[in-house]
Amino acid sequence: MSALRARHAWSIAAALVLTVTAPAAATSAATGASTASADLREVMFVGNNWDGTADVIKSGGDFAKVGRINVIPDRDARMAEINADPIKWIAFMTIRNSVGEGHDQFVDDMYSTPDGRSMVVSRPSFADVVSIDLASGDINWRFPVSGFRADHMAVSPDGTRVAVSASTSNTVHVLDINTGKQAGSFATGDKPHENIFTSDGKQIWNMAIGDVNTATDAPWLDWTKGDRKITVVDATTFKQVKVIDMRERLDAIGLTDYSDAVRPAAFSPDESKLYFQVSFFNGFFEYDIATDRITRTKTLPMNPSTSTDRTTWVNDSRHHGISMKPDGTKLCVAGTMDDYATVVDRATLQEGPLVTVSKPYWATVSGDGKSCVVSESGADQVTAIDFNTGKKTVSVPVGDHPQRVRLAHVPADWTGTTAD
Repeated sequence: MSALRARHAWSIAAALVLTVTAPAAATSAATGASTASADLREVMFVGNNWDGTADVIKSGGDFAKVGRINVIPDRDARMAEINADPIKWIAFMTIRNSVGEGHDQFVDDMYSTPDGRSMVVSRPSFADVVSIDLASGDINWRFPVSGFRADHMAVSPDGTRVAVSASTSNTVHVLDINTGKQAGSFATGDKPHENIFTSDGKQIWNMAIGDVNTATDAPWLDWTKGDRKITVVDATTFKQVKVIDMRERLDAIGLTDYSDAVRPAAFSPDESKLYFQVSFFNGFFEYDIATDRITRTKTLPMNPSTSTDRTTWVNDSRHHGISMKPDGTKLCVAGTMDDYATVVDRATLQEGPLVTVSKPYWATVSGDGKSCVVSESGADQVTAIDFNTGKKTVSVPVGDHPQRVRLAHVPADWTGTTAD
């Protein structure tokens, strides 16, 4: 199916769903390090979205593979439910033929529980979050999200709660990570995406990206993309603290043709600044939280081989993935459609070498804070880049279409729940 037809199919399916259903409402601590005992080891989870596995690799050094987890052990049961429900089947097939680029989306995001015994995974095509026991590979609990697709997650600094975006119901669910029980939820803009807990655990920031699967990608049609905003809520009461519409902030600096769909983002260590990417833009912005304004814009190089047809850019992404060195001196950026990643000096915003990588989909920080780790979804590997030199140090093969990469903890003697 062509990109245009796939996007059209998504629009039709979404309209059909709305007619027959009612509206529904990385720090070490976040991965359980605050309670980690001597019998746990720090690792990285790599979600292989298209084959329904997660590779577990070392969190530094040679990033060698430790083991693999099957994140869809209940696939037959889930497919039986979907095939028995015409609406669920339409949603499932629409995900496959639009955001999935012809593939099912079986793992978007994942974290470990504080005791390191389980992995919690959001599964877009199954519209749920599950906890998987790392010893047996069995499911501990399952939480079906509202609507038809689960997306990005975030874990509270104490590791006890996980927030997940339910992208088709404009809702974020906040769950107890050990039991799967819902602690609360809150409404967002259209298509909630990235979630970030503040370091004190008091707030959750959600970024709604709007309709990234339509073909109305020309700048003058940007208004058709929906209600895109940052929603900030109290992480205890889930009451709205504030809403930030980047459209107003972009217009204020003359960037009226730029999208206001905030994609991946990273706070500075003191959380005074937010660095964020937006749809279609090869670069990022610096936002000062106290003054409520965009203070700097960084445009990164365009790959001359990248098509200028914006409808060919996956899910409206140009660059998707940004992380910060723990000391706040460097940023790492995944230039998704431009097939590179680069380290950027935060003080000068000067980029380093453009490291050739294939369709990098995420950027995170190694356990020792020395490397940026990007997922190469086009090459089925993860690549580490040294923050100091800006140069690639190692690449490690993983499964089909790696996306999210997260620091985690597993038992020290754990070697996997499934054969490679």
